[in-house]
Amino acid sequence: MMWYDGGWGWGGWFVMTVVMVLFLALVITGIVALVHYLTSAHRGHRPGSAPPAGEYGWGGRRAEDLLAERFARGEIDEDEYKRRLALLREQR
Repeated sequence: MMWYDGGWGWGGWFVMTVVMVLFLALVITGIVALVHYLTSAHRGHRPGSAPPAGEYGWGGRRAEDLLAERFARGEIDEDEYKRRLALLREQR
């Protein structure tokens, strides 16, 4: 009895294995990306973005607080403090 060798032989098995490994890698990468996206959404903001205006922390201090600190240290006088504070409050 003769077996039909339809063309691809061992090359077909090799190509099929490579395609399956690539497909599984794509599925796993998609799952990891989805989990990362969902868990970063619970932190309040995405990585790399600025925190909301009301939050304090690194880079999230409000401009009015910085202005008050400069006035308290004597870096600016009262007139400049009031002028800049009024300007900041107009921009809201």
